[in-house]
Amino acid sequence: MNSSKLENRGPRRERNPFLRLLILLAGLGGLMIAVMISIRFGAADLTYRDVWEALFDYDAENSSHIIIRELRLPRALAAICIGAALAVSGAIMQGMTRNPLGDPSILGVTSGASFFIAIALAAAPAVTYLGLMAYSLAGAGLGAALVFGLTALSRGGATPVKLALAGSAITALLSSLSTAIGLRFNISKDISYWFAGSVSSVQPQHVYFALPFIACGLLLSMLLSRSISILSLGEETAKGLGQNITLVKLAGTLAVLLLTGAAVSIAGVIGFIGLVIPHITRFLVGVDYRWIIPCSAVLGGILLLISDIIGRMLNAPFETPVGAVTAIIGVPFFLYLARKEGREL
Repeated sequence: MNSSKLENRGPRRERNPFLRLLILLAGLGGLMIAVMISIRFGAADLTYRDVWEALFDYDAENSSHIIIRELRLPRALAAICIGAALAVSGAIMQGMTRNPLGDPSILGVTSGASFFIAIALAAAPAVTYLGLMAYSLAGAGLGAALVFGLTALSRGGATPVKLALAGSAITALLSSLSTAIGLRFNISKDISYWFAGSVSSVQPQHVYFALPFIACGLLLSMLLSRSISILSLGEETAKGLGQNITLVKLAGTLAVLLLTGAAVSIAGVIGFIGLVIPHITRFLVGVDYRWIIPCSAVLGGILLLISDIIGRMLNAPFETPVGAVTAIIGVPFFLYLARKEGREL
């Protein structure tokens, strides 16, 4: 296999624009339902009427309303933002590299972000949340640079399996270094939160700080969607159509770093959303990234919300980290794709 052509295996699937719009609207409806369910269920027994009143007729003296406004609503909003950010990051990475195994957690981006967060917690325990996000963005860039740099230097260049292997190696290295930092500076408990991946401790201010970064990343992704669609046809084709390949890749990488860095700074390492959702989205809406990116954002939010709900219900009243739930979903999917790619090499 000369190159990994994500979009060019088999006939290109075209979708009716009305059907695509219907899928997007159905996804938004499903997202609203998932938000209501997420707010409804938890340790405190609430009703849907409580949810409705807290959202539209807030009473500051009502304990149920306080729980919903201060705890559950920020948690649901954070899950939507994180799921959308990770899903769109995966879609961009898969489109730019034509690599079906592209995902921030597999290609070292999230582990790099967590590694720098460990450094921040050790070197500056009083670091602000905005500072923590800056560390996370820098670490995401380091992780991506190490993985892509390592595969670029290998014989035969970057292939999907090589990227996955390099990503696994870099992830293991950075995770080990983070663990060593935790043991050396006695911050293992803090670091374990980032590696478990959870939205249980999200505060409203976390969402307020991260939302502008995620919004900028999503907006940049939408602006790049047409260029990524062309780039996914192959670099030679994209050049022939007048695309500035270097500029598109730099802008796409910036979008991935903004989205992934902000997501990790809120909830830690949550894997496989960026792997699974873009494949499902391409199956539903075809290969046009002008539709893939917004639909991936919606479906990513739904998946993380549902995973969070499952995590609360698996071992109630205790919570299972949402990262463990997404891993249960994503690992079999990853193994299927890796096996498929291995047969095609």
